[in-house]
Amino acid sequence: MKITQVSIFPLSIPLIEPIKMAKEFITDAKTVLLCLTDEQGRQGWGEASTAPLMTGETLDSLVASLRYLVEKACAIEWNDPKDFSSACDGILYDNPSAKSCLQMALLDLYTQRESIPLWRYLRTLNNKIKGSATTEIPLLRMLGGTLDKEMTDAKSFRDAGFKHWKIKIGSLSLEEDLHRVQVLTNLLEGDVVSVDANGAMSLDNAIQFCRSSQATKLSFAEQLINANSALADFVLLKQRSPIPIGLDESIHGSNEIEEFMEVSALDGASLKLIKTGGVLEAWNCAQILQSNNLSVNLACKVAETSLSGAATASIGFAIGNVPWGFSMSNQYLQFDICDRPLSGKHGYLDVTQLNPTGVGVTPNMDRVKDAVAQGYPIIQY
Repeated sequence: MKITQVSIFPLSIPLIEPIKMAKEFITDAKTVLLCLTDEQGRQGWGEASTAPLMTGETLDSLVASLRYLVEKACAIEWNDPKDFSSACDGILYDNPSAKSCLQMALLDLYTQRESIPLWRYLRTLNNKIKGSATTEIPLLRMLGGTLDKEMTDAKSFRDAGFKHWKIKIGSLSLEEDLHRVQVLTNLLEGDVVSVDANGAMSLDNAIQFCRSSQATKLSFAEQLINANSALADFVLLKQRSPIPIGLDESIHGSNEIEEFMEVSALDGASLKLIKTGGVLEAWNCAQILQSNNLSVNLACKVAETSLSGAATASIGFAIGNVPWGFSMSNQYLQFDICDRPLSGKHGYLDVTQLNPTGVGVTPNMDRVKDAVAQGYPIIQY
């Protein structure tokens, strides 16, 4: 399988409403789409979003890394997905987001060629997974804004079927966050409710938060302390917390998972393609977590289109169980670039949306061009 044509699209898509996290305020989604054409005329698509505080990538750096990768990739024969990661590593050190984008497009081409959906292909890589497909995976919904707005949104989306939630914390005082959490977990009692501090808390505040009576109804707490904290800090937090501890920014692949597992410092992890370097390593991470009775959360960065959503969801349908939910972030975009965007029903994503061969969705070229970020060109080879 040879690459004969390449197009790179730097995009900026406005959000339905701004999203405030502990360390950033997001008004639009900056993401890069890659389209590869093979010698048979098939088109494979990949996507990776910017994440300056998670991967260090801006739109400029991501485009530059991707350009370098694809220029070299055009000279390679891409026949076996098992070699995709090592081949990318042989071209460029690190840069997992750009590699994820390229790998996704290559997998899209490969699985189209083999006439198989991506999620079914992933299942062929693990003989222990048998039986019929998981028909649906639970979608996770973020809550944000004033407490009154969070309560209104929670009621509305719960009526629509959502049962998995994430409350962003860390930008307010500890007392204010605990009050919000208590009100919202009481409102959503019985659901899977989590908090995410994006590493903004001190160790002392994180322990105090987890041990508070106001937080007892939480299902898990994600990345409370900085990813660069000492391993001993994560161990202590896990030991002192009655709430299950999940990690996100601290996990970039199987090596970190195994490191934290060895010292019993986590109960689960959030997997993003832009952190792991692509679908294949994220799939590997999901299997490690599941086989060690640790929970899986799948997530797109805020906010990616249906393309990244489909590739990420493929891991969930392949693994068969996503207890901490799937954060499908195209739900926060004002518009998607696909004619048939992924959409939830009663709080779940149905596998039938990913049954076409390949990744499962195809961007509309006109919509893609309309979303190109101001001041950035479309790059073609």
